[in-house]
Amino acid sequence: MTERSVAPRARSSSPAPERPAQQERLRILLVEDDEGDAFLVRELLDEAEAPFDLRVATSLREARGMLHGVQCVLLDLGLPDAEGIDGLRKLLAVAGSAAVCVLTGRSDEHLGVAAVAEGAQDYLVKGQVDGVLLTRALRYAVERKRADENAQRLREVELRQAESARLERGLLPQPLMSTEQVSVHTFYRSGRAMGLLGGDFFDVVQIGDDKLHVIVGDVCGHGVDEAALGVELRVAWRALVLAGVPDDQILGSLEQVLMTERRAREVFATCASVTLDLSRNTGVVRLAGHPPPVLLSGGRAVPVDARTGIVLGVSPRPTPATEVEFSRDDWSLLMYTDGLIEGHTGDGAERLDVEGLCGLLDEEAARTVPLPALPAWLVGRAEQANGGPLADDVAMLLISQGSGR
Repeated sequence: MTERSVAPRARSSSPAPERPAQQERLRILLVEDDEGDAFLVRELLDEAEAPFDLRVATSLREARGMLHGVQCVLLDLGLPDAEGIDGLRKLLAVAGSAAVCVLTGRSDEHLGVAAVAEGAQDYLVKGQVDGVLLTRALRYAVERKRADENAQRLREVELRQAESARLERGLLPQPLMSTEQVSVHTFYRSGRAMGLLGGDFFDVVQIGDDKLHVIVGDVCGHGVDEAALGVELRVAWRALVLAGVPDDQILGSLEQVLMTERRAREVFATCASVTLDLSRNTGVVRLAGHPPPVLLSGGRAVPVDARTGIVLGVSPRPTPATEVEFSRDDWSLLMYTDGLIEGHTGDGAERLDVEGLCGLLDEEAARTVPLPALPAWLVGRAEQANGGPLADDVAMLLISQGSGR
């Protein structure tokens, strides 16, 4: 460039400005092809006694290889391999988290305004900057860049929360039932740190006056992709039930949906489905690689003795059915995902498992817990035994006729 990018260093008898204690040391990359201008920038920073590490690149191509660890780039808009706003755009594309300030001439101040609109943090006019103003501008640029990145991260968190809220409406539906013969209580909690959702899902659909279909499922994994697939499976299951597809064909159809929609061949799902005949007090249980429901009746908690089929998505085959009879007046059926029973019980490797879950339900304290609060109470006791939060997602359905105690 033909004119100096900054004002000449002024000799003054006034004392140098005091430097704040423990001021952050800036790592600056000056992209400037004029050796004299580069020298003046270093002199001005020295004059302001600014703590800095200054590196100089003479072209945009050279600058690309020097950006690592740089907090601020001071860019001349008149480089041999990049002119004006086009050069800024090329630098911004590779600058990452580094702030960018541009240098403009008096006659090109409009370029500075355009540069800020393109994404630069600030612009400096040639011949109008001394050491203090230069240092301040660079520090402010770094802080503005950090503020912009923090605002962007906050926006991303808000978008993920909104996405999770939409998925939650699909994963955690309202039971579609009108009967008053039984009550249904639900529970869901993600095992991910700061997560809202995982791959667990459940649903309840009533058909006719006395037939109630219920399902609890678990897509392997804990992320948004698994949550989205869980939503698809739950919606597909509800559609199949409402369409009147025979009970022995529903899980096979659900498996077809899983295998079509999953992102990778190794993704599978487990599920437990029960078709309750409320007029006969019976149920048909189908387990696809899933832990069995627990029946609470007559003051005892026992796992349902049902045959278990293979998980969905590995080797398609019919899931075996087991018919279960309930007492006439007083029973509850707890359906859950394996996140509830995979926690440890003490310092060893022993897991809570189904037997331990039944032990919790048989505790005297459990008998005093109201049914709507029982799932949350179970999670609390499982975490107490585990010595901390459970690592996996937990979903539960508690279907009750009477007190179930």
